[in-house]
Formats: sequence, structure tokens, C-alpha cells
Amino acid sequence: MTDAGPLLEPDLLSELARLQLRLGRPLVGAITGDHRSVRRGASLDFADYREYRPGDDLRRVDQHHLARSDDVFLKQFDAEEDLTLRLLLDASASMAFGAKLDMGCRLAAALGYLALAHRDAVTLSVFPSDDRPRRFVGREAVPPLFDALQRVEASGETGFARAVNRRLAERGPRGAVVVISDLLTPEWEAALPRLRGAGTDVTLVHLLAHDDLHPQSVGDLELVDAETGGHLPVSLDPRRIERFELAAADWVRRVEDRCGWADIRYLRVMSDEEPRQVLLRSWRRAGWLL
Repeated sequence: MTDAGPLLEPDLLSELARLQLRLGRPLVGAITGDHRSVRRGASLDFADYREYRPGDDLRRVDQHHLARSDDVFLKQFDAEEDLTLRLLLDASASMAFGAKLDMGCRLAAALGYLALAHRDAVTLSVFPSDDRPRRFVGREAVPPLFDALQRVEASGETGFARAVNRRLAERGPRGAVVVISDLLTPEWEAALPRLRGAGTDVTLVHLLAHDDLHPQSVGDLELVDAETGGHLPVSLDPRRIERFELAAADWVRRVEDRCGWADIRYLRVMSDEEPRQVLLRSWRRAGWLL
């Protein structure tokens, strides 16, 4: 990030602390969080009994039942859902334009804060640079997460397919995945649905700048690909710009349709929007934040 200021203002953090992420399906994790689950766990709400199996926690044996018979039964309780939120943040060179990376880091900070404030775990994978995700657990991990996001810089080609392959190779509970990217790579169409195919709750935050959809320059130009360094001479007049805008709008619709087909939550964000507006109004209105 180039902005040396805070990722999120203290008053915004205070408002976020009263919210939580709404996920599309029950998840199973490894730590105790604040999300109600349909599975059985170790909260205070008694649910049922089941027979003891080798390896079970002996502290959950029903001593009264054991005293009355030779059968060993365990108490089961409704669990609070424990979640691992996996953030996949695009920091390729194209994200440096139009303050996209700055917005992406702020949104990642907000989502990570929400998860950590509710005692969930967060992993952060920045592609294409990170070889392995960094893991953060508990409220005390908020400052290290914010510090990691402050240090993110945009460079290189997207490598989206490789980032998806790394995610699919990770061990542990499936949890929820949030991808924050402009998707300016031909790899997105084949790679993105694979995340959902692994049984994971997936959200795409499609982060775009105004120039991605509406180019401002007119005349004879030489375009330089930010990621590959390739040069392309073009001549832009109003008619060609109109054709570009139609093609860009069609591409955005295709991304959204592809997400719908793959059961992936699609959220489009423009990089010049206010984070407060996105988080407290747009995403709450969409029902993603409660």
C-alpha cells in the first residue's frame, strides 16, 4: 500500500465490531467461534447423547448414566460455529492502478477484523508473491494482520490459477474463502469455480477501477501491460471507446454469471468508493454483513 495512514478508522472499527459475516452454509473448523452451527460441539446447550467411541473426550462421559448401567454415553451439545476465513488478496501489478490495492487491503482488513473479533481464525494469502498463507487467531492478532496488509505491494503477473491450486492443497477445515481481485487475467474463468467445487463457501469481491471500464485517453497511444510489460499501439476515438465499454460491461456480466453458475457470492466494488459505504451500507443491504 502507498497510503501511510490507518487501514480503518477507529470509529469504523467500533461499528464493525457489532457486525458479523453471514455465510451461506454451516462450516466445521478447529477453534471455538461465535457462529451457530448444526454440528455437535461443546457449548452449554445440551442436545443429545451418543455411545462412547475410542478416542472420545472422557470428560464428556455422562457419569450419572454410567452409575446406573454398564453403558458409556457421552453428552452432546449444540456448538458455536468455528470458522477459518481465508483471504486471497490479488497484489499483481494491475492492482496498483486506480487505488485498487489500497481498497483491497482495507476490505481485507475489515473482513479479517470481523472474523478475529468473533474469535475465528484468519489466513491471508497474497498472490502472486506468497508461497504459503499467514495465519492469525484471536482478537490479539488484529494488529499483526493489519501490519501485514500495510506492507503489501503490487507487482508481477496475477498467477490466479497457482493461487487457487495452493488454496486447494491446504490442509485443515474448509472454512470460507474471500477472493479480492480485479480478475484481469484469462485464468479466472477456469480457476475460480474450482474453489467452490471443493465444497467451500466462496465470495468474490470483484474490485475494479473506473478506467478498467471507461478509458479516459483519446488519440494514438501505446498501451503497456502492467504485468507482462508488453506494448500494444492503439488509436482510440469515441467509437472505439464505446466498443471497449460495451465489451468491458459484457465481461463484468460474464464474471457475475459465472459466479452465479458456480454458487459463488459476487460483490462488485469500485476502487473510488468509500470503505464505510461498502461495508456498512452496500454489504449490509446485500445481507452479507449482519
